[in-house]
Amino acid sequence: MAGGIGSRFWPLSTPEFPKQFIDILGCGRTLIQLTVDRFKGLCPMERFWVVTNAAYVDIVRKQLPDIPVSHILAEPAARNTAPCIAWACWRIKGEDPEANVVVTPADAVVMDPEEFRRIIGNALAFTARHDSIVTIGIKPSRPETGYGYIEVGPDSPADPSLPTVVQSFKEKPSRDVAERYLQAGNYLWNAGIFVWNVRTITAAIGTYKPNIAADMERMRTPADVQTVFPQCEKISIDYAVMEPAAAAGKVYTLPADFGWSDLGNWASLHDKLPKDSTGNAAVGRVNLYECSNCVVHAEDASKVVLQGLDGYIVSAKGDRLLVCRRSEEQRIKEFSQQ
Repeated sequence: MAGGIGSRFWPLSTPEFPKQFIDILGCGRTLIQLTVDRFKGLCPMERFWVVTNAAYVDIVRKQLPDIPVSHILAEPAARNTAPCIAWACWRIKGEDPEANVVVTPADAVVMDPEEFRRIIGNALAFTARHDSIVTIGIKPSRPETGYGYIEVGPDSPADPSLPTVVQSFKEKPSRDVAERYLQAGNYLWNAGIFVWNVRTITAAIGTYKPNIAADMERMRTPADVQTVFPQCEKISIDYAVMEPAAAAGKVYTLPADFGWSDLGNWASLHDKLPKDSTGNAAVGRVNLYECSNCVVHAEDASKVVLQGLDGYIVSAKGDRLLVCRRSEEQRIKEFSQQ
């Protein structure tokens, strides 16, 4: 899934060129390229599919030239994750009715790809044998209020390679509730990474959202897509399928710890980048003097010098510059629209 606009990362990310197509970690690979990289050994390039906004198709083709052009699905309108995933799975089923599918966002970060491959391999082995949905749950390291949570059942399987039944999905909590989840020990962060057999998910969508299933059946030609897709119900896969399927006992989770972050804001980028002795994280040719706890991204600049800043975000991209207190980053979207 590669259709988001990444508005919280302005000025680095813009609607014309959002964060999934940017080398945000300064490692020489964009986020979507890193997403593909971590599946090497699990999935050949000819079996990758990308669902993205129609405006980004050329960017996808340039950054992922080995993916078949027919596997890049161009959404004519943003309809949230349920129609996005349904469209891809209906198309995949048309090519391989027995396919096992991993759904992942294109803009997340995984710091331990080897452990990621091990977990995904276990999930695929399970969905190949069971008519069930597996979601990857991230072991929480802090009482995070920006993520949804997965409540795990009381009985864990003796074999750690097997998933555990999901009791329920929880919305983003308050700080107090997040602290209770952390103390309880049976709650995981919802990473939005799903594994299933294509027969399982198409049947589940038919059961819980027959209107979306009917729309998918109508999308036979490119002209149909242009007409039907923008009329699909705008709903997330969590609300459309995961929550009712969990209530029916058909959703499992594999707890994972592979350095995952949804990289949804500057705070999460600061967390994942290497930091100096005073807590500064920087990408680009950046010289810092008497600075602390800053995150700086200026990869395009030939040289950046900062002095005396404490707890700031500084980002330069093209002719755009942001200097903002880290404590005020929730206002960046507002600032960028002025």
